[in-house]
This record gives sequence, structure tokens and C-alpha cells, in this order.
Amino acid sequence: MAGTDRGRESGGTQAADQPVFVLVRPQLGENIGAAARAMLNFGLDRMRLVAPRDGWPNPAADAMASGAGRVLDDARLIETTAEACADLTHVFATTARERALTLPVVTPEAAMAEARTIIAAGGRVGVLFGAERAGLETADVARANAVISVPTNPGFGSLNLAQCVLLVAYDWMRAAGPAAVVPGADWASGIELDRLLEHLDQRLEAAGYFFPAQNRTSMKLNIETLFRRTPLTGAEIRTLHGILRALTRPPDAGR
Repeated sequence: MAGTDRGRESGGTQAADQPVFVLVRPQLGENIGAAARAMLNFGLDRMRLVAPRDGWPNPAADAMASGAGRVLDDARLIETTAEACADLTHVFATTARERALTLPVVTPEAAMAEARTIIAAGGRVGVLFGAERAGLETADVARANAVISVPTNPGFGSLNLAQCVLLVAYDWMRAAGPAAVVPGADWASGIELDRLLEHLDQRLEAAGYFFPAQNRTSMKLNIETLFRRTPLTGAEIRTLHGILRALTRPPDAGR
């Protein structure tokens, strides 16, 4: 089961008027319900659930939602983070951990202001939230264009999942108002970027780029981060595919 559509959060290619909140491998139904309540408090109702530990639906989530049950009813159940991000053009990842990734780090306020601008221009925005015990894995964060970091007490910076959702949702509503529309609404979706990275990976493998072998995983991660850090348009993705084909074509081919 790649993804289950339930209600309005269909996960299609139509631009949304709000960001999608993606809970990645959440553990407790109570936290999912509290997150739904926090979202609806601030006008958000598009939730995606990636492999919840205790399965779905979850009665504990319904009980904790306290009037926000429709957010849970419309939530999409998805197996992987990649599938959850496939139709999104811009992704933010919430994390408090320092990682060896060169992604921009922004506050919830700055992220949601940017999200409003992106959505006004026709983009589709998602925010990733990690599991209660360990947060997002590095592979999840690598799918993002930027990291959201909440300024907290350095001696006690761990936030409950629902608390983090609440903070980001609050800044979404605070950022309400006329947003500047940026040019270039033909943003590439997550799956388009995935295909480009697969193409690049194939070409680099054939060229013997990933050497030494023990550095292969970290080299691939650095390349993925490089491309996800700056959002690309569909036209730019097609141009890069063309460049890769041209660079690996025999010199006399096509002449």
C-alpha cells in the first residue's frame, strides 16, 4: 500500500492553500491526536502519517483530538517519507539535532513566512516532524530544502511532537497577510527531483565517481543535500537531465 487517501488531503498535484504536516513514524496515538488539535487551532487540516508505530486508525488519537477529529479523518496514511514528499515542491524538516548537512536553518517564523510566499506562487509545501523518541532520521532530513530549528533552552531542548506542531502552526497563522508572489511557479515536485537524483546517481556510478567505496553513502547524501537545498523548477530539472545525457554521450553521437 503506497498511500491511502482519506478525504480532502488527496496528495494530488493541485496547489494547496496551506502546508501539509507530515508526521514521520509517530509512536503515540495521543500525540497524533494532540497534533491534529494544534493544527486545527491555527487553521491547518492537512496531515500525512508515515508508518505510525501503533497502526492506523488509532482510538487514542481520536480521543486526544478533542473536536479536531476531521483532521484525522482526512489524514493520509503513507509508507515512506519519500512517498509523503513526492508531490511537494518545498519541504521543511523540524529537528533539534546538529547534522553533517549543509541545509539552511530557519526559525518557525521565517519558515512559515516563506511557506506563504511559496504557496501564493503555486508551490506545494510540507513540514516533516519526527518520532517522539529520536526525531527525524538523517535520510528524512536530507529530503528537505531547509531545516526548522526552534530556539530552546540549550540544556533542555527536546520538544514533544505535538508541541512542535503547535509552534509551527502558530507561526503559520501569524504570517497571515498579503504574500509577495515570486516568479517561477513551475516548481519541481519531490518525485521529479528524485528522478533527477536517480539519473545523476546512475551516471556517476558508471563513471566510477563513488570512490573509495566506504564513502559512497556519505557522498550520495552530500549530493542529495546540494540539490534539495535550493528549490528547482520543472524546466531546470529537464535542463539538468539534458546536461547529464549530453555529458555522457559519445563525442560523435548525434552529429
